[in-house]
Amino acid sequence: MSNNICWTAEAEAKLKEIPFFVRPAARNKIEKFAQEQGKLEISIEVYEHVKQQFRAKK
Repeated sequence: MSNNICWTAEAEAKLKEIPFFVRPAARNKIEKFAQEQGKLEISIEVYEHVKQQFRAKK
């Protein structure tokens, strides 16, 4: 995905805590959410919001 979306260092560090085998899917999900919200940057707040949404669906 990554078209014109950048990640803050903090959000990128959090992403690296996700196991490597699911990290690409997580990155895509987070970037898709940001794009749908019209955001151009993945901040720690955006990351945490998507993480909470994912946990709520389990």
